[in-house]
Amino acid sequence: MPKSVLVINCGSSSIKFALLLEDQEFRIHGLAENLGTPEARIKGVTVGNEPVDIRIPNADHKEALEVGLARLANYKPDAIGHRIVHGGTLTKAELLTDDIIEKIRAATPLAPLHNPAHLVGIEATQRLFPDLPQVAVFDTAFHQTMPEHAFRYALPKFLYTEHNVRRYGFHGTSHAYVSERGSELAGSFKQGGWLTAHLGNGSSTCAIWNGQSVDTSMGLTPLEGIVMGTRSGDVDPSLHSFLASNLGWDVYKIDKMLNKESGLLGLSNNLSNDMRTLIEASEQGNEDATIAIEVFCYRLAKSLAALSCGLPRLDGLFFTGGIGENSAYIREKTMAYLPHFGFNLSKEQNDNLKRGTEGRIDTGTGPQIWVIPTDEEGRIAKETAHVVKGEVSQATAKKSEADVAMA
Repeated sequence: MPKSVLVINCGSSSIKFALLLEDQEFRIHGLAENLGTPEARIKGVTVGNEPVDIRIPNADHKEALEVGLARLANYKPDAIGHRIVHGGTLTKAELLTDDIIEKIRAATPLAPLHNPAHLVGIEATQRLFPDLPQVAVFDTAFHQTMPEHAFRYALPKFLYTEHNVRRYGFHGTSHAYVSERGSELAGSFKQGGWLTAHLGNGSSTCAIWNGQSVDTSMGLTPLEGIVMGTRSGDVDPSLHSFLASNLGWDVYKIDKMLNKESGLLGLSNNLSNDMRTLIEASEQGNEDATIAIEVFCYRLAKSLAALSCGLPRLDGLFFTGGIGENSAYIREKTMAYLPHFGFNLSKEQNDNLKRGTEGRIDTGTGPQIWVIPTDEEGRIAKETAHVVKGEVSQATAKKSEADVAMA
């Protein structure tokens, strides 16, 4: 069992990293951002909870990892866990082998903005730590328990059977952690029916029955679903042909608009994709900010209501993510759209919940409402340790069999 796990989350121009010890109480973490530019830098916390802010002009992923890992002093990782956005139909965390890496590469058309960056991170850490076990933990894996009627699109069958066009879902590590932690606090660990709302610059919802995902808002890609910071969420599929016919836009321009220029940013007329900025602007009378907030909350409530169809019973709702954990205002507005589910939000408890804390915010009647800070790094470290432990156990068993055969 590894005593320390280094968690790596590579984006196209950034790397999030965290070193977690076995008890997960001690962490060193950081963010390398603006990689490949003169503004590249690393920010975070190192040994002794000391802040770090290092300029690394024009550094690439490998150089950033080398600089970041040097700050870990005497704390050397025993294993590495990589967050991988799209694992296709892989259903669990996997030890990185040539075959698994090829499957990650094969899923690139399904996550063209994410998987290539993850592959860069894998290559860099394999060069830096050639002898360490490394594990891929997939955002999509938690949702592979969805029934076929939830993950199939109403499209010609060959697109599913020959090209894997289906709903996959994302934010799996967050939904898994939050639902486990929340159901434990509620006294029904991995039991019953729960809705989760992971709300941040990327947002998604999930329906979970007895600890397993039965439906989620994101689909083939992370674009489907609710309104996000810069992503549109659900739109009419004919929007593409409308924009092509009337504005002459090609598919790449449309895709960029839907992924990077829409959501809260587009609704607010390019004011901001940050909910805090929009709430402040709305309070000052900005109508674009106000409608952005209203659309966000309405679409969120609509998604939660729809996902409840996958649950035999609704026991409660968990809010998480940067917005879900920190904005009492957004939680209150969202719950106001769901009166027919019997939720009873306690305004006092909701308003008093402090940043980074977990707690129950309902009145004690009706389905429960909780705020649960997510811990994706902790979940990835846990799954990585589990895979490595399993590999060690198998190796030990095979050695014992060989020793017996030679005796």
